Amino acid sequence: MAKAVRLADIAKEVGVSTVTVSKALSGQKGVSEQMRERIRKLAEELGYRQPSAARLENAIRRSSYQIGVLVEESYLEKYDSFYWQMYQQVSTCALSCECFTLMEVVNRRTEELPELPKLLKEQKVHGVIVIGKMPDSFLSLLRESGGVPMVYLDFTDESQEADAVISDSYYGAYYLTNYLLEKGHRKIAYVGTLLATGSITDRYFGYVKALLEHGIRPREDWLLSDRDKDSGRIREELLRLPADMPTAFFCNCDLTAGMLIQKLREKGYRVPEDIAVAGFDNYIYPGSCDVGITTYEVNLAGMASQAVSILIGRMEKDPESCKTHVVGGRLVIRDSTENRD
Repeated sequence: MAKAVRLADIAKEVGVSTVTVSKALSGQKGVSEQMRERIRKLAEELGYRQPSAARLENAIRRSSYQIGVLVEESYLEKYDSFYWQMYQQVSTCALSCECFTLMEVVNRRTEELPELPKLLKEQKVHGVIVIGKMPDSFLSLLRESGGVPMVYLDFTDESQEADAVISDSYYGAYYLTNYLLEKGHRKIAYVGTLLATGSITDRYFGYVKALLEHGIRPREDWLLSDRDKDSGRIREELLRLPADMPTAFFCNCDLTAGMLIQKLREKGYRVPEDIAVAGFDNYIYPGSCDVGITTYEVNLAGMASQAVSILIGRMEKDPESCKTHVVGGRLVIRDSTENRD
């Protein structure tokens, strides 16, 4: 089936804004007759189908929405980062809803002052999606002085009622730990600095639930740190292997899993022949690990779509109370795990 032609497609061809295209096709003022005729002719050539009056009015309204996206600079240290991919999904979803995104990378100084980002200070956006956890003082400033609706993506703010979209960290970790147990593992360690992020902690609790249901008590010496609690940065020197080695490690993310695999190899262990390793996210820097990592894939597209949908609703004065939305993912089985039977 051919892809439907959108207002944004016509706007791109003509070199004008989507708002101009909307006005031209709906007979509104503010467009010259020459431009109006050019747009109408192109729309006909491309096979654009005029929506109903209600849908057109909605498209016109939404086409004027500018969605701000705030991401902390540390989350984008590598261009092809997990959060960069998340932003791309948000941008794609926004465009499909006839909205546009403006991203601002927030530096530590802005967070620590705290200071309003330029997007809000200069009133350039109608709503904001915050990707990744930021300091409470900064989030409070956004909430109290930002003046626009906000949605948190990939984290929640426990200190206040807010719209948030997160991955299913708890049950994702539960399912993945159960998979390792089904493969015969009984000695499973968890790698992740607790309380560094809400998702790391949630994944730990899912891991514990699976162990307890199999009559296994989690061991303190098999709870390993992987990052600085304050900055959130993964640091190799913080990951120390236990004296009594488990048969499997469940890592809070694939980046940590890749780092662990390298450390295990340096100590003479083979993955998966000697020790199994599982991760979370289904994301790792290209070329950073030559072993396919068994993981729980985060549904980036689904999370982005949910966040954009919620924010548009808020910009259109949706009266529904704020809530946290959990988006499920799926297990992805690869080479880093092996049956112990």
